Amino acid sequence: MSEFLGIDTSNYTTSAAIYDDEKNKAVQEKMLLPVKSRECGLRQSDAVFHHTKQISSVLESLLKNSETFKAIGVSDRPRNIDGSYMPCFLVGKNAAEIISYTAKTDVFYTSHQIGHIAAALFSCGKLPLMNERFLAFHVSGGTTDCLLCTPDENEIINAQLFSSSLDLKAGQAIDRIGVMMGMNFPCGKQLEKLASYSNENFKINVKLKNNDCCLSGLENQCRKMFESGVPQADIAKYCLTFIGKTIKKMTAAAFAELGEMPVVYAGGVMSDMYIKEMLENNETYFAQPEFSCDNAVGTAVIASEKYKRKYRKC
Repeated sequence: MSEFLGIDTSNYTTSAAIYDDEKNKAVQEKMLLPVKSRECGLRQSDAVFHHTKQISSVLESLLKNSETFKAIGVSDRPRNIDGSYMPCFLVGKNAAEIISYTAKTDVFYTSHQIGHIAAALFSCGKLPLMNERFLAFHVSGGTTDCLLCTPDENEIINAQLFSSSLDLKAGQAIDRIGVMMGMNFPCGKQLEKLASYSNENFKINVKLKNNDCCLSGLENQCRKMFESGVPQADIAKYCLTFIGKTIKKMTAAAFAELGEMPVVYAGGVMSDMYIKEMLENNETYFAQPEFSCDNAVGTAVIASEKYKRKYRKC
């Protein structure tokens, strides 16, 4: 038996996964939380309600072909810092603990952010980086973070915030601009497809504030373009170009202060192929799209690593 169950109940997706650490393979099931047309997200109370409705279906689909597992990994907070809390993660935490009582297995806790990083490392075949120093970007609707990652005996990965967005997050900007143009949430894939029809080449000079970025101006500029009748394909391309250049400049700023090292790009925004092309370099690694957006594979991977360390000491 070498399988580990992972659970993640983020603000947008109910996710579960099984990771086989001997075969280094994973399978997953997930369901997006329903968001009303023309809205850009969910209140936490609504997210908790929808997770509660969906989690049994997600787990049933995943576990029908898996009889046993060694341990469970679950995200119980957004980030591994004091005070990090969102009610939606309680649904996954409670489900993991109930399963552990009946299956008589350990539960290992981690953060949603560490889960994203671990899933990206698994997806691009770079799990050994967990034992090294590297940069990780977590770019989504809730974060635009550049993190210095180092090995940690207890948490597996110690992710220290180096820089972030001081206002709007990249995923928020994409969704707000997409909804403004009539798209349904989440808007990333639709915006990416629309941008492919633009032939414009935008010269954008991104400015940082002490290594941090600001993205509220991007939303304002895109709104002005929209109200001025600029083609939507050009607005989409401008939006993605701005975000790609911003992340590229944040990467360069981190290198200038911390030295060059491998970089892992994770989070839903990083599944955008247009942005990826702007950032690719010798030691840059990207999760495959299905492991870039919210998923539970990373929590299962972390459970595997914590299990090994716990019983190695026995």
